[in-house]
Amino acid sequence: MNRRWGRVRPAITVVLALGTLLAGAGGAVAATGKGVRYAPRTTLAPGVDYRRFDYAGSHGTAHGHLLTVDLRRRDVSVDLLYPGTVAGRGTVSRLADAAHAVAGINADFFHMSETQHPGVPATGAPVGPAVAHGRQLKSAVPSSQRFGPSLPPGTTTENVLGIGFDRKARLDRLRLVGTVRSGRSTLPLRGFNQYALPQNGVGAYTADWGAASRRRAVCGSDVRRADPCGRNTYEVTVRNGRVTRTATTPGRGAIPPGTVVLLGREDGARALRGLVPGRPVVVRSRLLPVSRQGDLRFAVGGYPILRDRTPLAGLENGTAATRTAAGFGNDGRTLYLMALDGNAESGAGLTVRELAGLMYALGTDAAVNLDGGGSSTLVTRSPGAPRVTVRNHPTGGVERAVANGIGVFTTRR
Repeated sequence: MNRRWGRVRPAITVVLALGTLLAGAGGAVAATGKGVRYAPRTTLAPGVDYRRFDYAGSHGTAHGHLLTVDLRRRDVSVDLLYPGTVAGRGTVSRLADAAHAVAGINADFFHMSETQHPGVPATGAPVGPAVAHGRQLKSAVPSSQRFGPSLPPGTTTENVLGIGFDRKARLDRLRLVGTVRSGRSTLPLRGFNQYALPQNGVGAYTADWGAASRRRAVCGSDVRRADPCGRNTYEVTVRNGRVTRTATTPGRGAIPPGTVVLLGREDGARALRGLVPGRPVVVRSRLLPVSRQGDLRFAVGGYPILRDRTPLAGLENGTAATRTAAGFGNDGRTLYLMALDGNAESGAGLTVRELAGLMYALGTDAAVNLDGGGSSTLVTRSPGAPRVTVRNHPTGGVERAVANGIGVFTTRR
């Protein structure tokens, strides 16, 4: 059911809860919003606040952690946390410390394991597009090849939460537009640094991919992730604009700067066989915002659950789980980053539909669902502290290594 909460939306300023004390980790909850009870606010830096909260869901009271970021401030910024390559993993605390972030959460769903194709290693690469500091790192895998809950109708793996060069957050879609040109021949580029390619497609891999095997890219199909790996494959290595090497199977190992590896499957492989060593090749790629609102300085994959203060139709509403989400309000000038405690699967989690309601109650106009369960992690760094502290309680009490996260940065401490 797709309905609005517009008439009951809480004010941004929370009302003090008179006579109400709700016990929670680290102290009593001192304020309430619509369905939300907040703990006192902690300022991590000017424009960056952290607070705990409780929220009543259908499966019990969910305990959550919230970062609020004022994007209007020039001394505050948000960017991608990642381990330096697309096909790599690190804990949120390690990624945040390495980048000197003041706070952060985990982000996109990712290729964590590979049980459906024995002998094919998992890459650790994320599902959706990724942009870090204006650098376009990767495009989206086919929707049939994603990991995570079912997508709501009308959404795809191209959906992102991003922040433009105008410092405003927005929901968008990043679509790959690219070509492989050699002489009079031009091939469409169907993949860019991603762990799965569409059938009959050609993908490009750069130094940003990392050293992981590219074998998984030719497995599965446009219908089912579990379909067999393709046998008709071909790789072409292009160095400084010329073909230097060819191979009949996907390779692995670090790709040097200035080098592009082209990988084709089925019809894509047949087309690449015409590129012989010494032949000049020009590879072009760009992630184009479907909204045409301009390029994004930061973007991470996540599927929308709330748009224009309205939950999307078809959101899952039966399974309670630990959730991570991100959203924005105030015309894109305020960013909200949220993670639940990791005991949610024992009966205090939220359905995806309830998550949309929570993000609305927290003040967002639009929000995306990010990777949850054992991945859900929120960290903060107190003023003067050398390292971040994990604020939520990850499932099992141990941080999971993830593909990427959303980091909050400040020049004033």
